[in-house]
Amino acid sequence: MSDMRTPLNKVRGLGSAKDGTGHFWRIRLTSIALVPLSLFLLGWILSVGGASYSEVRAALAQPLIALAASLFILISLDHMRLGMQIIIEDYVHGEGAKLTLLMLNIFFAVAVGAASVFSILKIAFGG
Repeated sequence: MSDMRTPLNKVRGLGSAKDGTGHFWRIRLTSIALVPLSLFLLGWILSVGGASYSEVRAALAQPLIALAASLFILISLDHMRLGMQIIIEDYVHGEGAKLTLLMLNIFFAVAVGAASVFSILKIAFGG
């Protein structure tokens, strides 16, 4: 089986998606970042289990907790977006459909991220 990449792309390490190893490493880094964030938030959720809404809200108003929750959501969404991008690039063959799905993937991640962080801020500091 012959390699269809140009010599320059072989040197750069770029595959068919023209993204190379940067995409690979970003997925790995988001995975690594999610491990301590997941453990921290799981511990926090278990610690407030059975607490009243006002107690949970007061705990979420602590900057470290609000920051950890926001980072968890944003990094999770970026990780999800990157994974979906790979699936779309590998399995959708029509260029129009591929472009549409890639754009929707980005818009979905941004919309869910914005709504989630807004909700955390509203619960913690709003009313």
